[in-house]
Amino acid sequence: MSTHKRQKTGYYPGCALEGTAHSYNRSTKALGKKLGLDLVEVKNWNCCGAMEVKNIDPKLQSYLSSRVLSIAANDMGLETVMAPCNGCYHNLKKAEYDIANDPATVETVEKLSNKAGHKAYSAEQVETIHALDWIKREIGEDGIRERLNNSLAGLKIANYYGCMYTRPRHIFPEKDQGGDSESTFKPHYMDGLLAAAGAEIVDYPLKTACCGGAHSLADSDISTKLVLNLLDAAEACGADVIATECPTCHSGLEMHQIRAETVFQRKTKPVIVYFTQLLGLALGIKPKQLGIHENISDSLPLLKERGLA
Repeated sequence: MSTHKRQKTGYYPGCALEGTAHSYNRSTKALGKKLGLDLVEVKNWNCCGAMEVKNIDPKLQSYLSSRVLSIAANDMGLETVMAPCNGCYHNLKKAEYDIANDPATVETVEKLSNKAGHKAYSAEQVETIHALDWIKREIGEDGIRERLNNSLAGLKIANYYGCMYTRPRHIFPEKDQGGDSESTFKPHYMDGLLAAAGAEIVDYPLKTACCGGAHSLADSDISTKLVLNLLDAAEACGADVIATECPTCHSGLEMHQIRAETVFQRKTKPVIVYFTQLLGLALGIKPKQLGIHENISDSLPLLKERGLA
């Protein structure tokens, strides 16, 4: 992972952050501004290929992701692209890996890039990072402590990373390098950053379990039951809040928490909040600026009770 500080970072919000996850988009930008980080949105970006395209033609998905990286590198001169969405992050990393290791993918990317009239992306032109990497390496835990304005002390948080942040492991070569690098087996970046903001981090065993997001339309009951596993475990751990860093996971937890109550008569207590919103509160950003009112999960009563909103 690069050690350069305060470099200009390309921002790839992806489709979800301009739709159902607008509060994640809003809070990520507000947090970056508060921290003095230079975040510039990738121009004319497109969908990363998500699940639908990838299931039909993985190489077409690699091209779609590579186009985003090509714009960042070849048109904007950027060295780093940050994706807050686990799906986008995963797809950009997978495209990077396939372009570096699979000649057939390179052939498809070059063919489609030529047809579209832009320069084909070449492996390692940019570094793709997650929002957690961005905050961790540019600010870090010490930087959060130095800027603390409204401690999260007393707030018990279960950090939920989701399954696509760490899998498949081979597309994340920067992880599992020892020292302070991120772990695919037991990720800790969100734990460290929110602990630095004063929160009590509970030992949450399901932090990388699947939320069933891919099943939501095909089999809602399966998704609801998978989310219930996550909610029940967080509640059993004593968590007030489940912190998220993926829009699909976040929306799934919110919606299926409601569905679990209405369909299965199973009510659970933890509220769902993006990690960027929690860090923003700790740094003194107003809840509305962080889009907390846009979340389906109503965390404001708890946050007000704890003096955070």
